[in-house]
Amino acid sequence: MTNSAILDFIKSRRSIGNLVAPAPTHAQVEQAIEVALSAPDHKDLNPYRFIVLEKQALNNLGTALKNAAIAQGETDEKTLNKAENMPLRAPMIIACVTDFKSHDKVPHWEQVAASSCAVQNLLLALSAQGFATVWRTGPLANAPEVKRYFNVTDDNQVIAFVYVGTAVSTMPPRSKIDVTPFIVYDNGTNQRLS
Repeated sequence: MTNSAILDFIKSRRSIGNLVAPAPTHAQVEQAIEVALSAPDHKDLNPYRFIVLEKQALNNLGTALKNAAIAQGETDEKTLNKAENMPLRAPMIIACVTDFKSHDKVPHWEQVAASSCAVQNLLLALSAQGFATVWRTGPLANAPEVKRYFNVTDDNQVIAFVYVGTAVSTMPPRSKIDVTPFIVYDNGTNQRLS
């Protein structure tokens, strides 16, 4: 059985960067994370965790980002201010960080893939609740100062900063996507079908 409304909803998902309050309630966040936890995950390791930042925590992340930029040699005040203010572009950020598990059948790269699938489900769940989102990371996401802020060990990483809130304006509908360049059909006869 297919449900074209669900397919259309998924195809219509857009990243929206200009976000304001209201953000999701804690109950809505928990429902969205429950959906995230249903993502494909070999051996059900749940190799990730979510950290929900709001209010003063957004400023604290901004300080960590600014300190990371300084540690990387940045001295331009405008650039440092931009780094510090990045988290203030939304009323809430849900960070996803890996929490790798040792498993002989599930290598780290597969756990990163599972974490990314969880983030995608999180984005869809928040959108289904009527919120707008954008998945950001950037060059400072895995700087030692930022990883320390999230208590992320050296062997783990920050996968996503999901900015979430209410869209200031509506986005135009997504154009129809031509899938042809992204697909190769193989019928097993050493001839690739187009």
